[in-house]
Amino acid sequence: MGDRIHDLVTLAREKTAEGRRKLFENMTDLFLSEEGRLSEHERALMSDILAKLIRTVEKSLRQELAEFFARTDIDLPDIVRLLSNDEIEVARPLLEKSRLLRDEDLVEIIKMRTDEHRLAIALRDELSEDVANALVEYGNSDVIETLLRNADASLSQRAMEYLVAESRRNDRFQEPLVNRDDLPSELAYRMYWWVAASLRKRILSEFDVDPLVIDEAMRQASRGLMAQQQSLEGTYLKAQRLVRRLSETGDLTIEFLMGSLRQRRIAVFVAGLAELGGIDFRTAWRIFSDRGGESLAVLAKAIGMERSQFTSVYLLISQARDGGRARGPGVLKRILELFDQVSAANARGALQYWQRDSAYQMALEELQNV
Repeated sequence: MGDRIHDLVTLAREKTAEGRRKLFENMTDLFLSEEGRLSEHERALMSDILAKLIRTVEKSLRQELAEFFARTDIDLPDIVRLLSNDEIEVARPLLEKSRLLRDEDLVEIIKMRTDEHRLAIALRDELSEDVANALVEYGNSDVIETLLRNADASLSQRAMEYLVAESRRNDRFQEPLVNRDDLPSELAYRMYWWVAASLRKRILSEFDVDPLVIDEAMRQASRGLMAQQQSLEGTYLKAQRLVRRLSETGDLTIEFLMGSLRQRRIAVFVAGLAELGGIDFRTAWRIFSDRGGESLAVLAKAIGMERSQFTSVYLLISQARDGGRARGPGVLKRILELFDQVSAANARGALQYWQRDSAYQMALEELQNV
């Protein structure tokens, strides 16, 4: 072994490209041979030689060396770190695969190198929360979308909340977020307002509702309604007073709401929706204005509307909102299929998440208007 090390040192002193090529081939052969079990001194010497070699050889040879270490996991972490900070063509196999890179190494690369380096890291197996947080903080949209699609990446609650909020602005995040198994139900229902119809269906069918969260949502909703009542005015205030009196006497019914729609008393209808659903007027108006109709189907199922009643309400709302323009039969068929598919329990769960989240929705709208 001593003679081979001496030969390597001699080759390392050569300045020719051919000498460096031979040095590389001899070193990789030594690592792979049965006698390649190096002492600590020999390992330190080899690491020093390789570090000097890496700084002087052409990119193609550095690429070969990086692929060699990615394939074999030879225990020379200093060399792996050096190659991982190289150009992306050199660094990529190590960033994607090497287990010699520790979390702190990866975070440092994420901070100091390019989005191409970050993209390679986002593809790794078993990404920790610390590494994922760094990718979210420093990465561009491509990096973050790749991270979200990596089922082996661990995302912290804080990162998940931030990305859910960002998904309102960047729709590239919506589908991979909804499809993550670790997305909390609360955040999934928060996203409901701004995702596409297909993702709304997935949220309603795939995410379970925690009864303890529902109880807390009910308490939050009650406090929110009492606080907001102080600021209500004008048409809605009158409508709310009417529906409150009807509610107290037991006369606030689905049939009453349908009659209000037929008479084009929109404020009364929306106030009635808010009262029956235990939601604020802002959320009820959002549901009324939602052209897709999915949120209306959820609310209808949650408050116990029958299928025929929901059909009439949906058509009356469409007529009032669209100025009498007829909607195709395919649109009605789609929304009725959703109404049939959504369970009453999931509908109530979605509704109660929205009740609790009204302040959050108001904050988002205020930010949009800044």
